[in-house]
Parts: sequence; C-alpha cells; structure tokens
Amino acid sequence: MSAPISNVRPAPDTVLVDIVDYVAGYSVDSTLALETARNCLIDTLGCGLEALSYPACTKLLGPIVPGTIVPNGAKVPGTQFQLDPVQAAFNIGAMIRWLDFNDTWLAAEWGHPSDNLGGILATADWLSRNAIAAGKAPLTVKDVLIGMIKAHEIQGVIALENSFNKLGLDHVLLVKLASTAVVGQMLGLTRDELINAVSLALVDGHALRTYRHAPNTGSRKSWAAGDATSRAVRLALIAKTGEMGYPSVLTAKTWGFYDVLFKGNAFTFQRPYGSYVMENVLFKISFPAEFHAQTAAEAAMTLHGQLAAAGKRVEEIRKITIRTHEAAIRIIDKQGPLANPADRDHCIQYMVAVPLIFGRLTAADYEDSIAADPRIDALRAKTECVEDPQFTKDYHAPDKRSIANALTIEFIDGSKFEEVVVEYPIGHKRRRADGIPLLVEKFKTNLARRFPEKQRQAILDVSLDQAKLEAMPVNEYVDLYVI
Repeated sequence: MSAPISNVRPAPDTVLVDIVDYVAGYSVDSTLALETARNCLIDTLGCGLEALSYPACTKLLGPIVPGTIVPNGAKVPGTQFQLDPVQAAFNIGAMIRWLDFNDTWLAAEWGHPSDNLGGILATADWLSRNAIAAGKAPLTVKDVLIGMIKAHEIQGVIALENSFNKLGLDHVLLVKLASTAVVGQMLGLTRDELINAVSLALVDGHALRTYRHAPNTGSRKSWAAGDATSRAVRLALIAKTGEMGYPSVLTAKTWGFYDVLFKGNAFTFQRPYGSYVMENVLFKISFPAEFHAQTAAEAAMTLHGQLAAAGKRVEEIRKITIRTHEAAIRIIDKQGPLANPADRDHCIQYMVAVPLIFGRLTAADYEDSIAADPRIDALRAKTECVEDPQFTKDYHAPDKRSIANALTIEFIDGSKFEEVVVEYPIGHKRRRADGIPLLVEKFKTNLARRFPEKQRQAILDVSLDQAKLEAMPVNEYVDLYVI
C-alpha cells in the first residue's frame, strides 16, 4: 500500500519564485534593451494597425457586449474603442498577431514575445487613466518598455531549453505566463500575490497547437495570443483580490504541470533572467510570414530577379529544392490543398512560390484572390524541403541562432541557377544596421494606413525620440493613436 501524499502546503516552486523575484527586483539598465524595446513597440503597434484593414480581424474587436462604455478604460490603438483592461488586452493582442508580422523568438520553443504587449499596454493605459482621475501620476512609456523587456525575457529564456510544441502545447502558454507576471507587478501585487498569480497562469487550461498544423490550420492562431495575454490580465486581477495560489503547481506529484503535461520532466534553464531576449529578438521586417520561412522568401526574391534577368519564366522550372533546418520542416513543410490564409502563411512552399512569381510577399498575397493563381500550386508541387543538419545545429547555437534557408532552381532544359543561401534574415540582430531603417519605414507605412498626415507626424515625433518617448505618460501616447 502506497504512503499517503502529505497535505503540508509546500514552499513555492523555485521557477515561480525566480520569475517573481526577477519581475519585482531586476533593474533594466541596458541601453540596447531599451532602444530595441522602443523599436519593438512601434513595430508591434504598426502590425496591429495593418491588421485593422482585414474584416476577419476587426469582427473580433470591441467590447464583449456592444455599446459597453468603460470610464477611464484602456483605449485600443487605431480604433474608437475604450474597454476594460481584459478585453482591451484581447483586442490589442489579436491585432498585433493577426498578420504574423510582429517579432519572433526561436529556440527549443518558438513564439512572438511582443504578443505580451496586449496585456502590458492595456493595463498600463487603464492604470494611468485611473491614476489621473484620482489626482495621481500616470505610468510612463518607459514603464511599458521595461515591462516588455521583462515579458520578452521570461517567455524567451524559458523557451531556450523547453519545447512545449513537441508535446502538442501551443507557445501562447508562455505569453500567458509572462504577461501575468509583468501585469501583476504593474497592478501592485505583493510578492506573495504575484507568486499566486503566476501559479494560476500555470494551473490554467493551456491551448493545443491543433490550429497551427494540418489538417486543422486556422485563424485561431491569429487571436490565440490575444486570448492568452487577456487571460493573464484576468488572472492577475483575480490574484490581486487575495485569491490563493498553488505553490507546487509544477512539481506536485501526479497532479502538477510536470507530471500531467511535461512527461515528468522539469524545466531546464540556459541562463538567468536579464535583458538578453529583447536585445537579440528577431524582427519581421520584409515579409508577413512564419519566421522559419523569412530567409527562404528573401532567397526567392533574389531568384525572381535572376529569372527576369535570364528571360526565364516560372513555367520553365522543373524542381525547387529548399535546403533548410529541422524546425522549418516540422512546422511549415506542407503539401496538399491550403484552405485559408492562415494555412498559406504556414506553408514554406507557398511563401517561396509567391515571390518567385510576383517579386513580393505581402499579407494580401495569402488571400483567396491571389491563391487562385494556378502557378502557385504548380510551383508548390515541384518544391522539396531537405534538412541540412548544419543549418539545424546553427539554429540552436547561442552564438549564431541563424534561421538559414537555401534555394536551388532547376529548369526543364536541364540548366539550373546557382544555389542562393540566406543564413540570417534582415530582422536578425546581426543585421540591425540594415534592418532598423527598414523597420521605421514599415512603421511609417502602417501609420499611413490609418491616420492623416498631421496625426502621423505627431506619432513619429515622439516615437522616434528615445528620451521623449520614455518620459511620455502612457495614456497620452495611446491617445495619439485614437481615430
């Protein structure tokens, strides 16, 4: 007969304590991290503004009950909505992620750390408006940048060594965890309350990756992070009431996260929390495409130019070989029919075919009107992915973190172009000097989708000035984005 399980409440799991002590006690003094966070902020908001052009996204936005008015509520950039912080977090998070164009972190687990901005910005704006109403000082945008750095770090450091996708769990689990910790600290939770909040995030229900993979790929992958970051705000608010937590949520025998969802394994860590992730984050600058295909699309753009220069047509192509890394094959190597835009932007063959044919890859290119071009599926059928073990090794190497793809085109007449290799996308830290000016242009383009020239210039004047932006009250900055 087995011994009964002790009912003595244990000390909180070390993982919970480390997250809370980092959020509450770490001082961000990295100029690089703060500068990168500013670029991340404007890029992320710009992605949200572009998404507002798509009815599939906007139909999900606004209050849960139409007509609801929230005094001193958080405002949703690019709209006239003013909502409670939980629903505002969903709105902002869904906008940010809709077009798969915001930042990326690639390791044992993948993800998009700027997804956390939904909860961070909504909470900071709501707190600021209520502080002003009470005659107190609002939060500044620097508080938002610091929150972003810390959320990036929690999500990214855990992702370095721990794969949730291999167990069928979606990476938005880490968005919920990171957002809960950072938002809880913004809300003024005590250390014990913050530990409770983080435990609530881990004991919560977690999304499956079903909606990211064939044959079920669908648009939930575009709002799943909004759901996660809004859930984080809700859980942090619950913890603020004094609601209890679950100290051994990870390690409890049989019923804890490790035994139930992680095959009995504990999380492992490569490095302590600091500002590493924000400093090294990957920006999507050129293409709204799943990040493992960014370099493939870049190589395809080069080959499009070569096709034109050689006077060749895509119909003359016999075979396309993509030499790639293991993660790309696992996520986006896809044959057969593609049912919707969410299916297409997770298919590397599609994301190579479009730039080869048209010399571009935009969000609109995933829509049915473009996908109906028979040349796309014809090229997809001729495309084969092959793993290069060195590409996979370099993908995981801390000193490289490359996302390499190499394309070779062979023609019906037996000729072929020399292989085009791209190891690091334009949004990689190694290419910041080239990438940031293009990121700023991307932001300007996205502002122009929504605002008149005077309003665009007001946003740019503060957004491109580090000191001015850091000092600005959050509510005043968000007000610049109200239509």
